Amino acid sequence: MFCSASSSTPRWRQTVSAGLAAAALLWGAGVAQAQSTPPAAAELGSAPWRAQIGQWLNGEVGQQLRKGALPVPLRADIEVGTLDSRLRLAPCQRVEPHLPPGTRLWGRSRIGLRCTEGPVPWNVFLPIYVRVWGPGWVLRRPVAPGETLTAEHAEPTEVEWTAHRDSVLVAPKDWVGLEAARGLAAGQVLRTGLVRAPHAFGMGSVVRVRVEGQGFTLTATAEALGDGRVGESVRVRLANRRVLTGTVVDAQTVSVPL
Repeated sequence: MFCSASSSTPRWRQTVSAGLAAAALLWGAGVAQAQSTPPAAAELGSAPWRAQIGQWLNGEVGQQLRKGALPVPLRADIEVGTLDSRLRLAPCQRVEPHLPPGTRLWGRSRIGLRCTEGPVPWNVFLPIYVRVWGPGWVLRRPVAPGETLTAEHAEPTEVEWTAHRDSVLVAPKDWVGLEAARGLAAGQVLRTGLVRAPHAFGMGSVVRVRVEGQGFTLTATAEALGDGRVGESVRVRLANRRVLTGTVVDAQTVSVPL
């Protein structure tokens, strides 16, 4: 069973769902008091305790999202899980939530609960699920593998950023003019990994290698040692057999850094 809380941007005002808010009011304690007085072990799992955890998590999630410095507004829905029913915890007068080192509050995660005032110190983990929502693009119709995407292929909407490991493509420039890396279905969210740069040339093609420096440009012909896609790296072999790695500029040109 889960309870939920939510947060939104751009003001990062954190809110608690109606059920949690009601529980907090019934408890008769303000937010400041709830944050300064962690619950005892006997209260773990109660409605007031879950309200406290929801408020604390809202603040932690908002802080992590702000640190990400993402240029778009995001909101988060937080599901708080339950402790393993087989746990038998020693009495404790003060239980504090904390984030294990390196914890990212994104998708499925966990927080720690530790006893700071009791005869036997203990530390347990509570499962949570943080769903982050933000702007994205959804396909209007199916797309064939290799098909070039245009602005008419997708429409903007709010999507769940945490649904998959790949990042959501936010701006049209991130996908318009690119190819579908595989067959895509209508309603699918555009993410990295689903699109790729257009094919420029194939392995064995003769290309022009361009080396630019301050005040000069050198060019030479070379053989492509792999398929070239605009904006991606490719290895080329010069007439003297030397192999260089450069970036594909267009169907005829590879730029090699000094």
